[in-house]
Amino acid sequence: MTGAAPRPGVGEIAVLVVEDEPLTAEAHAEFVGRVPGFRVTGTVNNAQAAMAFLKQHRVDMVLLDFNLPDAHGLEICRALRMARADVDVIAVTANRDLPSVRAAVSLGVVQYILKPFTFRSLQDKLVQYREFRQQLRDGASISGQLDIDRALATLRRGGGESLPSGLTEATLQDVSRVLQEQRAAAADTGLSALEVATRSNLSRVTARRYLEHLVDSGPVQRHQRHGRSGRPEIEYRWTAS
Repeated sequence: MTGAAPRPGVGEIAVLVVEDEPLTAEAHAEFVGRVPGFRVTGTVNNAQAAMAFLKQHRVDMVLLDFNLPDAHGLEICRALRMARADVDVIAVTANRDLPSVRAAVSLGVVQYILKPFTFRSLQDKLVQYREFRQQLRDGASISGQLDIDRALATLRRGGGESLPSGLTEATLQDVSRVLQEQRAAAADTGLSALEVATRSNLSRVTARRYLEHLVDSGPVQRHQRHGRSGRPEIEYRWTAS
């Protein structure tokens, strides 16, 4: 477990990042820290450390990986509900099976984000969650069904409107995954648009559009590929962590 960050300020949402891969945990914490209104108070790498941290520190929301080395993330959710803890959970997981999704919903998970994801995807979910908390904060007035429906609707807005025209979230996730896998295999070597296109079953032009969007949104950087004959080539590297 890393050391706890400074205590969140008044009105800030205190976040615990639970992720078994240290580099990924750092990347997720960095992402959260870039969204106004949120403060990461700690990162842990397993379920036991997560429960210990939650007992000792104020936490409003847990960014929770489900595939932990000592327990499934759903077990943490069940423990929190049994303890009646006033903590919300946003699941961050590669689990796409329907039983996991249903179990997460039944245990009160407020958002479910599939890995790999971009900063923009997480930002959209966090902003929705922040707006939800603001609408249902202590002392807020609920006059009727419409107010409740509006509050819950903030959690269910699609994030597609933040993408440029012609881009889809599913393909963006595929391109992101290819770059992240390349980083894991060879941290100092990126991929060209053609190489990404080949691995993603896209055209080169389409792959380049997604890559340039990832550069603009933050997690990817361009680099010039040296040491090859002919025209210099641009490669793209996932550098979010």
